[in-house]
Amino acid sequence: MAVDQRLLRTCLGQFATGVTVVTCDAAGAPHGATVNAFTAVSLDPALVLVSLDRGSKACRHLAGRPFTVNVLSEEQGDLALHFAGREATDPPRWVRPASGLAPRLADPLATIACSPWAAYDGGDHVLFLGRVEEFDWRADGRPLVFHQGEFRGLGPLPSRPAGGPAGREGPFRYRP
Repeated sequence: MAVDQRLLRTCLGQFATGVTVVTCDAAGAPHGATVNAFTAVSLDPALVLVSLDRGSKACRHLAGRPFTVNVLSEEQGDLALHFAGREATDPPRWVRPASGLAPRLADPLATIACSPWAAYDGGDHVLFLGRVEEFDWRADGRPLVFHQGEFRGLGPLPSRPAGGPAGREGPFRYRP
């Protein structure tokens, strides 16, 4: 059964995600890609997962190499756009670790430096698991969020009248 990819993307866009930039070393130069498909996998051992488009440069650069997940703050939307392929107002600032791990961005909300653990086929994506080697965060920021195809900040819950989401009657269902 074929799935309408456009409608599936819209459906999946209802799930809000954080926004990260996954960074690695690419032949001696730092490289990064904006990624919202990131999740924690295990605490023992400490593992995280990122999903990258099989045809992307980042996918080629990440194979078998250390990487760092940089969790962006709501002030870093321009940085997310830069690593998604758009022109940046300012070039990114990089921090090179002394430990041989992957480069990271200066001043993200959190960083999770990983050594390669495993890679799995994920259809048109590759799922990279990384073993957490180092991590850091700052408690004074708010995360950048991706929802319905847009970057957003994380705000307080709005008060809503009873009866469901505003401006919509009933659920939307897709069945091929």
